[in-house]
Amino acid sequence: MLHRLRRPAAVLLLALSAPLLANTAAPAAAADGTAPAPLTVMSFNVRTPADTEPGKRWEDRRDAMVKVITDAHPAVVGTQELVQAQARYLADHLPHYRWFGQGRRGGDGDEHMGVFYDSRVVALEQHGDFWLSDTPQVAGSISWGHPYPRMVSWGLFRRLDDGRQFYLFNTHLPYRQEDEPARVRGAQAIVHHLQQLPASIPVVLTGDFNTEPGSPTYQAFTTLLQDTRTQVKAPAGPQRTFHDFTGTPTAQLDWVLVRGFRARQFTTLDTRVDGILPSDHFPLRVELDWPH
Repeated sequence: MLHRLRRPAAVLLLALSAPLLANTAAPAAAADGTAPAPLTVMSFNVRTPADTEPGKRWEDRRDAMVKVITDAHPAVVGTQELVQAQARYLADHLPHYRWFGQGRRGGDGDEHMGVFYDSRVVALEQHGDFWLSDTPQVAGSISWGHPYPRMVSWGLFRRLDDGRQFYLFNTHLPYRQEDEPARVRGAQAIVHHLQQLPASIPVVLTGDFNTEPGSPTYQAFTTLLQDTRTQVKAPAGPQRTFHDFTGTPTAQLDWVLVRGFRARQFTTLDTRVDGILPSDHFPLRVELDWPH
């Protein structure tokens, strides 16, 4: 069943500015002293259902996407370019997953930064959205000279088997080459929000950042966050992620960044399912070790 949750903007402000809302006490270590099981996350630009060419149409690739997510079995997935029809299909065919997130213009229309989570593994405790603009609580607001609204959907989760909490933030930054200054402003806004969170709760940021590592945007993020790909000695799969349905990637636009966590495994999933690529971006799958 499609699971959508709504809370007013005031809850977002309260959640981001009042650490006491979260239980910041660390769970007790396992009785036998073993490390907790890792947390598996994905970032997946699903590509809007705009294409009409066979093999690129949503109807042609949606089952491939379901299989890739099912086989990866993440606890949480940050998606980009998701629209309602795609969300409904994924929710119907991933029966244990729930999702949340507004459209980028507010409400249910247009693209979403939808966050899916496995309800057998984690519980959603708080969630919200904010816009990357001078008025972050105004749905659909645009600043800094780029053409489309850009936003973040976020959730505070609790793992069911051990009570460990974490935040996931998910975004999609402006796409044009000349939008790098706007991407930097968006990165700075996200970092500012993250700095208000309890330091004791680890954070994951997933997204299509429309720029590559080493850029000013990347540098703005990594003042606070770490790139999980760089934490792993031998990442699996291609380094680049955007391939425009060719299967040959040309740019590393998709990242998973963290505070507190450390990646033990990083995979760029270049899987074809019966010859079909599920999107024009390769998704990322990352296994994260919890802070000590």
